[in-house]
Amino acid sequence: MGKKEMTGFAVSIFRLISRQPRIISQQEKQESICSLASPFSSVFCTLLLPPPQWRLLFHAPPPISLESSLVPFSFSRASSNPSSIRYTARFDVPSLSKSSLFGRRFHALIQEDGRRLSRQSRILSASNREYRKVKRRPTKTQEKQLELSVSICIEEELPEDPEILSIAELLRLNVPVAMTLAFNRLKDSNYKTRDTVIQDLGGFNSVELSVLLCDDEFIRKLNKEWRDEDHATDVLSMSEHVPELKLPILMLGDIVISVKTAARQAEERGHTLIDEIRILMVHGLLHLLGFDHEISEDAEEEMEREEEFLLKSLGWKGKGLIQSAYDAETNVNLHMENLNDNMSKDRKKEGSLQFYKPKFKYIFCDMDGTLLNSKSQVSLTNARALKEASSRGVKIVIATGKARPSAISVLQMVDLAGKDGIISEYSPGVFLQGLLVYGINGREIFKRNLDPNVCREAGHYSLEHKVPLIAFCEDRCLTLFDHPLVDTLHTVYHEPKAEIMPSVEHLVAAADVQKLIFFNTAEGIATNLRPYWSETTRDRATVIQAVPDMLEIVPFGTSKGSGVKMLLDHLGVNAKEIMAIGDGENDVEMLELASLGVALSNGSEKTKAVADVIGASNDEDGVADAIYRYAF
Repeated sequence: MGKKEMTGFAVSIFRLISRQPRIISQQEKQESICSLASPFSSVFCTLLLPPPQWRLLFHAPPPISLESSLVPFSFSRASSNPSSIRYTARFDVPSLSKSSLFGRRFHALIQEDGRRLSRQSRILSASNREYRKVKRRPTKTQEKQLELSVSICIEEELPEDPEILSIAELLRLNVPVAMTLAFNRLKDSNYKTRDTVIQDLGGFNSVELSVLLCDDEFIRKLNKEWRDEDHATDVLSMSEHVPELKLPILMLGDIVISVKTAARQAEERGHTLIDEIRILMVHGLLHLLGFDHEISEDAEEEMEREEEFLLKSLGWKGKGLIQSAYDAETNVNLHMENLNDNMSKDRKKEGSLQFYKPKFKYIFCDMDGTLLNSKSQVSLTNARALKEASSRGVKIVIATGKARPSAISVLQMVDLAGKDGIISEYSPGVFLQGLLVYGINGREIFKRNLDPNVCREAGHYSLEHKVPLIAFCEDRCLTLFDHPLVDTLHTVYHEPKAEIMPSVEHLVAAADVQKLIFFNTAEGIATNLRPYWSETTRDRATVIQAVPDMLEIVPFGTSKGSGVKMLLDHLGVNAKEIMAIGDGENDVEMLELASLGVALSNGSEKTKAVADVIGASNDEDGVADAIYRYAF
């Protein structure tokens, strides 16, 4: 027996000893191992003693029970750090590309510092992590019936999601049934390509198998560690069977399934997540039983037939993984030359964000021309995307030229305002182009007023040229005369209804003014109003535009971006932790500040020039598209 085989032998013997329900001392374990290993080198006595940091594991009940019962289950959270662990394992990964590493066996159980590890310290161990456990439900023991010990584990980085828990519960029932059917097939069928290292199940009293549900990052680490491929895959099969040992237990191994990849594949193939996970579980189980579609075309056909047989016999939906992979490859080839189709793969499906980790803590979102479509409405798709992102812990902050009451009024229409929404009188936000900033608990942390002399000059210009003017004073809007365009500010843009002041002086004295808006045609503003007021105000005020038919005058040196920066400092948030979505030139500084700035395609050229990416338009649910494409 070679060195690697001796290590595998030692580990298996050690697992067998460690499964006793009573507490066994270190001396008893060492004596037992030496007794069993006596035909070989005495080096086993030293090899199998656990390093000091793992000794506590052997004085506590094992986290994955191996006590005798007809189908015991444990259901737990698993550690997400496999970096210091090595397995006796065989990795079998379905892929459209061939890999020379496919099917490689690993026998060395060695930590990075060279010390060997016992089976107790594997990543599926629950000994140093918090768990969720499901009560065992042993069935009635029958004489001479093969006992199945199945562990269903959930890796701790997966979200606490009811759907995942429900799937784990179903797997508790599904996995033993699939195992039983597959075992019966081994007895009743003749295979040409299957590795027959597992042949006579009658020689075993029990079979052990674990299924771990994890995220992409976890399975990516395993791929990088063992296959030198730095990407996530859907399933890994990890064999622990050591045929040289004549043990009463068949340690079949582990099936590791990425729920995130499974969710994406389920969406592409048109079936549910549980359907896809069942398909992956069957595929992984067949690999552990000696099937390997990578070795030849005959082997591929044989494994594909077995997948289809098991799925059909069990009444489970979907094609086998091998056939599904061929279908996916065909679809990819059909769209290879279409850039938009390729980009669409990065867009998560509505309702799927529960399987993805947020890339940002905060999303700052403009309203007019961004969250609101050309009808000044929030689409249901945008509303659902914001709710879904919020439910995954991402904080949504409104950064708008609107007054706060207006923003709340608009978002109330799609159930996004109030205690459980994204905006309320008690939530942070940036309003009136950064001139009013509210922090924790909705408390005002910044307000900047416009120079009263600028307000007077603008009032007189409005009266003289009959150009409608609105003065924004926190929660109020003031004007000098009635006009249809003034009415649209309330009826279309949902701003507070403008109060008509009898004179310019009355307007200036009524309240502190934060900003002014002139209404005109887009051409009138571009050719007359903007050039005039840019020259007139100079270093006293700043002229900006959020939409083509409105010209805004705000205090000099202020911007929406500066208001966002002030709020971030107040919240203790780094700009690298935020994503910002906007369209107008008033959003430029905000997009430049954010880690990821998204300008919608309907935005101004200035805005698109500074954005990191250009998204869909506001009439194409651009906010939802940005969230599903970039935020997770």
